[in-house]
Order: sequence, then structure tokens, then C-alpha cells
Amino acid sequence: MFQVSDYVVCPGHGVGQIINIEQKTVGDEILTFYIIKVVSNGMTVMVPTNSDEGVRELVDETDIESVFSLLADHDVKVDTSTWNRRHRDYVNKVKTGSLLEIADVLRSLLLLKGTKKLSFGERRMLDQCKDLIIKEVSLSTGTAEQDISVKIDSCF
Repeated sequence: MFQVSDYVVCPGHGVGQIINIEQKTVGDEILTFYIIKVVSNGMTVMVPTNSDEGVRELVDETDIESVFSLLADHDVKVDTSTWNRRHRDYVNKVKTGSLLEIADVLRSLLLLKGTKKLSFGERRMLDQCKDLIIKEVSLSTGTAEQDISVKIDSCF
């Protein structure tokens, strides 16, 4: 169980800080919720403490190395299916909350950007994925966000 002031990752929202742990009555049950303030936009979310997919710890050094190895590996086939199909796949990967899945989406979009002009939605997804990675790696390692951004850019 996490504690107040711990940083966690909310899949689909990004990194947040637990600002409170509250009990609420839902129907006939009393449930415990993490109250989390999302770092990137200040939004507050309630996540049940007993949810398997609710929150996870920040990534460790091994996972961070895997992310940058994945970003540096450009020997992959770029998905050229329609934007709608790609977007659906990208959204599903981002929703998992896995930093490796998010990095895979970022890599795909950055490689695609090298071959064609990205649509507005693609650019938004690219920015979102990059921001999710930057925030989590920065908080996990204590490195400045700008340095993480430069490291990501250097992979391309």
C-alpha cells in the first residue's frame, strides 16, 4: 500500500502524488481510495486502493535503461495502416500505463514523422507520450526534465 506524498503512476493520466487516502461509502461497502494529484495538469483523481490496475510505482533504473534501448532501436517496421487504426492501438498501449508501451508508441510516431507529416492527432499523441516518459523518468531519477527530453531527442 502506498502512503501520502508517494509518487505513483495512474495509467492514462501519468505521474501523480498521493495527497490523501480516504474512505468513502459506495453502496453498502466502505472503500478506501487514493486521492492523487496528477503532476502534469493538476487534475485530482480517486483510485481504489484495492484495484489491480489502479496505480503502480515509478519505474526503476533497469526499466529506464530498457526504455532508452527501445527508443534507440530503429530497426522496426513503421506501421503504415490508417491513422484511425494506429490511433486505437496507440491509445490502448498508453492506457496500460507501461512506460515501455508508451516508449514504443513514441518511437513509432517519431519514426513515422521522419517519413511523412504527422496529423494534429498524431502530434498530440507524440507530445503526450514524450511528456509521460519525461515526467516519470525525471521524478524516478531526480534528473531535470530538460535533460531527459534531450536524451530522448538524441535517440533520434
